[in-house]
Amino acid sequence: MTNELTNHRRAAASGTTKSVVVFLHGYGADGADLLGLADPLSPHMPDTVFLAPDAPQPCSGAPMGRQWFPIPWIDGSSEEESMNGLENAMDDLNAYLDKVIEDEGVSADNIVIFGFSQGTMTALHVIPRRADSFAGIVAFSGRLLEPEYLAKEAVSKPPVLLVHGDQDDVVPPQSLNEAAEALGAAEFDVYSHIMRGTGHGIAPDGLSVALTFMRQQLRIS
Repeated sequence: MTNELTNHRRAAASGTTKSVVVFLHGYGADGADLLGLADPLSPHMPDTVFLAPDAPQPCSGAPMGRQWFPIPWIDGSSEEESMNGLENAMDDLNAYLDKVIEDEGVSADNIVIFGFSQGTMTALHVIPRRADSFAGIVAFSGRLLEPEYLAKEAVSKPPVLLVHGDQDDVVPPQSLNEAAEALGAAEFDVYSHIMRGTGHGIAPDGLSVALTFMRQQLRIS
């Protein structure tokens, strides 16, 4: 049984929906945490709807926030609980994305998934295992879970932009290189950007690179 995810939505500035960006937030946050990125992005993507679901599970490590799955070294959960949480989140996110495609009237190839931290981990795990091919994945400050299974289990291979701060003390910066290597070996088109002097966050230069990538993948002239 899937959980229906609470959704936060910012309508297309033009009033016409041609594409969608779905933000997947980090551990202990919620959808509203990333939806504010629509403010600087929307003027450059006027026909784009911005969506940001809340992760399905309450976060024991940050009681006011949400999580996609438990993290053992933060909340004391077991590896089994963490993997079960990830599997449940996959079902919930897949059901949510199916509903987005139906409700917004756009196909998957007009949707970019934009993840941050645990949202990136979830995006990189879920989206390649879907049959429909999305326009792209923007992956900030996360890592690729179970890279050894990616090549065998990937069904679709959307282009991926990896972005990471070189001063990140939450998710190590080398996670970008590890993800890039596994994605490249699985024949994904991979692009990367290092945010200099940036910790676990989204710096203006990273967001600018993400904007360029999203406009290209969504064919916004």
